[in-house]
Amino acid sequence: MYKTGFIVSKMDCPSEENLIRLKLDGLSIIKKLDFDIENRKLTVFHTDKNREIEKRLKELNLGAEYQSTEIVEQKDFKDNSSVQSKLLWTVLIINYAFFIIEITTGIISKSMGLVADSLDMLADSLVYGLSLWAVGSTVFRKKKVARLSGYFQLALAFIGLIEVVRRFISFQEVPDFRTMIIVSVLALIANSVCLYLMLQSKSNEAHMKASMIFTSNDVIINSGVIVAGILVWLTQSKYPDLIVGTVVFLIVVRGAFRILKLGK
Repeated sequence: MYKTGFIVSKMDCPSEENLIRLKLDGLSIIKKLDFDIENRKLTVFHTDKNREIEKRLKELNLGAEYQSTEIVEQKDFKDNSSVQSKLLWTVLIINYAFFIIEITTGIISKSMGLVADSLDMLADSLVYGLSLWAVGSTVFRKKKVARLSGYFQLALAFIGLIEVVRRFISFQEVPDFRTMIIVSVLALIANSVCLYLMLQSKSNEAHMKASMIFTSNDVIINSGVIVAGILVWLTQSKYPDLIVGTVVFLIVVRGAFRILKLGK
């Protein structure tokens, strides 16, 4: 078994990781990819020496530079994919469940903050689901799913932003701050549990670190909706909810473009 290291200077987010995974897909000699986004390092575990790995990485124009290759014993090679898959499935299910809960309660309570947060939960679910479902699939299928997911997410975000503008310029009832606060507190607890489970895994792989980043962002967004609910209560105004909703929708749009980048 060989272990080859690369420095990828332009790899600074999960989107680049997924681009690399898609590009290297199909090379049977590759057994595992370890990403260190923070230090922009990629480690490839493979069974034979092959220049195709370096060639494909350079074709991405992410500044990939070969560092070194060393032989490692098979016993030193550990594949934790099964454990990580179970953890990602858990996170996916929790995110999707709260997407249903938040979009339902958001519509009933007339809270754009909850609706926007629900779409952020859906966005995370799409990313996790894409990674899990596409294992073993062809590159074409992975890219197709990425494009469909990205366009779907983008459409929902733009519809949400249009609704926010409509509510800004028209008379609109003040959202139910009680529902906003209660549901957001529950979502905050759920995301905190997810983050705890991920931290407990102590994984250094980028797709797990990316999941931690997504969930950390969700915790911040949940807290923002809670604050908006409190401000709605104190001011009896719709505007705190609309402002938070706008910010979260823009976060969802940014995530959609990252997913679309994977499908190119």
